[in-house]
Amino acid sequence: MDNFIKLLENGKTQFHVVNECRNIFAENGFESLDMDSEFNLTDGGKYMLSPYSSMLVAFIYNKKSANMRIAAAHTDFPMLKLKPNPIIRKNGYLQVNTEPYGGLITASWFDRPLGLAGKLVLAGETVFSPEVRLFDSEKPLFVIPNLAPHLSRDKKNAETDVQKELIPITGLLSSFSDETSANPLLEYIADKENIDPEAILDYDLYLYVYGTPEFAGINDELLIAPRIDNISSVSAICNALLSCKKPNCTAVAAFFDNEEIGSRSKQGADSILLKEIIEKINGKRPDISGSFTLSIDVAHATHPNYTEKSDVTNNVILGDGIVLKSSASQRYVTDSEAGAVISALCKSNGIKLQRQANRSGMAGGQTLGPILSSYLPAKSADIGIPMLAMHSACELIHKNDYMELAKLINAYFTD
Repeated sequence: MDNFIKLLENGKTQFHVVNECRNIFAENGFESLDMDSEFNLTDGGKYMLSPYSSMLVAFIYNKKSANMRIAAAHTDFPMLKLKPNPIIRKNGYLQVNTEPYGGLITASWFDRPLGLAGKLVLAGETVFSPEVRLFDSEKPLFVIPNLAPHLSRDKKNAETDVQKELIPITGLLSSFSDETSANPLLEYIADKENIDPEAILDYDLYLYVYGTPEFAGINDELLIAPRIDNISSVSAICNALLSCKKPNCTAVAAFFDNEEIGSRSKQGADSILLKEIIEKINGKRPDISGSFTLSIDVAHATHPNYTEKSDVTNNVILGDGIVLKSSASQRYVTDSEAGAVISALCKSNGIKLQRQANRSGMAGGQTLGPILSSYLPAKSADIGIPMLAMHSACELIHKNDYMELAKLINAYFTD
């Protein structure tokens, strides 16, 4: 649990999540590989590669088996992304222009302290080899103040106009000695990084909810935090691979970016990259008949105030264990054979398991599972821990469900 909390605190963006995982794996003896070089692997060897700064694959190699046990999760989450040329000067305020990334619950982002993090791209040795540097403001820089109800009676229940209303304030113009500065925010970033603002060629910067995870409830069993979707899955996979001493086949952790916007990118699951990595590990196509893929993402718990939004016979409750997800439309990849594997694993290891199906007529979300299985057609299942307030600025889970998930992934790699 401590490692999970640390990753929640430090994983401000997808780039920071991958950087943290990469450091953890390096500290535990995982050797870095280069996608453009041959893989010289030894039996039982621990390896990792990160072709892009928001994607990571780590594995423990078993030379004796062509089978793969893959556990996959995504590193991104709904946020507000800083646009190019972001500075807005309006009515004495300094504001920044943003756009939503992923399907965030917009109302939850108002009146919160917001930091800024992501990556800066600086001039490098050549134009095609820029320097990439992680950035974190490490303090709140922004706030998006709500409109008082006395002034908003005409917009009750209206959708948020994201271009108008999700524009944060970062200060008063009177506070800046040079009001003609083209980009005071970029100057602040450059000063913090001790670089010339002109050296910053581009950036991928996001506003994040500033604050630490908190345990809540009479018995401290509930965890409230930003970014639980899907850092919880990344953390559980990471810890399971680290504790995996001798897997029965090659155990693979695969972390992808851009799931929240469809996965269709070079660093997303809807790419041939994982397939190419697997083939380089094996020297050939993996044994599909004996391999398995776990797509791990949070699941919708039944909301006590909105029970009509959940399925009538498949209630999902916080604290009742991990969730096996299935869908007739294959928005979740689990079929009966894969589901039986997960059920048997849980039963033999004393792990609490519950089932989720979407209420008929409600589409629900989609995961990495169907995408990955189209490139690697092995048995596959979608699992995750139950959650309330999914895609909110702060989300809610039961701490025991996370522990059950970590236990299952460990069994998945070793049984």
